[in-house]
Amino acid sequence: MSFETVCYEKAGSIAWLTLNRPEALNSINIQMRDDLWEVITAIRDDSEVRVAVICGAGDRSFSAGGDLTEFGTAPSLVHARRARQQRDLWNLILGIDKPLIAAVHGFALGAGLELALCCDIRIATEEACFGLPEVKLAYIPSSGETQLLPRIVPSAIAKEMALTGNPIDGRTALRIGLVRDIVSRNRLKEEATNLAELLLTRAPLAIRAVKEGVRRGIDLPLAEGLALEHRLTTRLLTTADAKEGLAASTQGRKPQFQGI
Repeated sequence: MSFETVCYEKAGSIAWLTLNRPEALNSINIQMRDDLWEVITAIRDDSEVRVAVICGAGDRSFSAGGDLTEFGTAPSLVHARRARQQRDLWNLILGIDKPLIAAVHGFALGAGLELALCCDIRIATEEACFGLPEVKLAYIPSSGETQLLPRIVPSAIAKEMALTGNPIDGRTALRIGLVRDIVSRNRLKEEATNLAELLLTRAPLAIRAVKEGVRRGIDLPLAEGLALEHRLTTRLLTTADAKEGLAASTQGRKPQFQGI
């Protein structure tokens, strides 16, 4: 698959999505939003893909956020709002039932940080720069950051980042739980690959159920969330994967999950 602003390739069951506007710090313009929509939809619908990694091209940036040359001026701002209503990219990503890994280096700002937040697991380099600079430009984060970030890091830290616009580095992101691990730049792809391959050894139906349980249950009262978990568990127990997992554990061998 060939696109103007992103690169998409598959390595077995792992999909690699690379933001590819390095000359613009991989900032997200309307064309990239459209390209991302097509690629994320392909990842969602491709039965061969079980894990996806999102990263940025070049040496300087995962994504520096929305392209202000398009999104920051009228009438483009109106066009951007209309485009978002027609293609809600962020909810599309959040609804994917396959694990998404963000491999972050350099800048992850504004909508770039939002893209990383939409992923299930984030790894980063020490010099990565996470931030919400919108307040410095007299508006607020509007891609969902004010809602997702406080669900991942302590709300006081999320508010401080949004209120001051000041960025944090990779080591701070690790300390507050925003990222799983920090690695050197030359090991970022290797670590993302290792993590993706680890996830491939897990039962795909169970992974989907975990994502569904977290996504649907996070805003439910505890009793309703527990009931949801019970329904998901009951559903899984009837699958071939569950039977294979039990048989493998009793026989001391590695399970061979089929996703059925």
